[in-house]
Amino acid sequence: MLQDAKAFSSFSANDIGAAKEFYAGKLGLEVTERNGMLGLHTGGSEVMVYPKDNHVPAEHTVLNFQVDDIDKTVTELTERGITFERYGDKHDDLGILRESEGPAIAWFKDPAGNTLAIIQE
Repeated sequence: MLQDAKAFSSFSANDIGAAKEFYAGKLGLEVTERNGMLGLHTGGSEVMVYPKDNHVPAEHTVLNFQVDDIDKTVTELTERGITFERYGDKHDDLGILRESEGPAIAWFKDPAGNTLAIIQE
């Protein structure tokens, strides 16, 4: 029934202006705005960010970016002012978690407190 429907993900932010500045300026994404919402364009997909006055950040990762070189990407984002989260003591100096049973991953937050991740398969 829905196999041919276009699907997209969305999440909320409490300040669309700050979100636009972050996703375009810090992450370098193409960002469009319509009807008070943002469209984040990456890898041929669009993710919608919508305003929500009583926004509460999700307790999970809302957006994952799959990259070829996580070290290079994390280094470049750190130079742009992104701070990477550390959950436990297994992260390396860059903030990347490398475990044999999963992909290398590094988490960071947007201005609304939403958790995002960089993943290298």
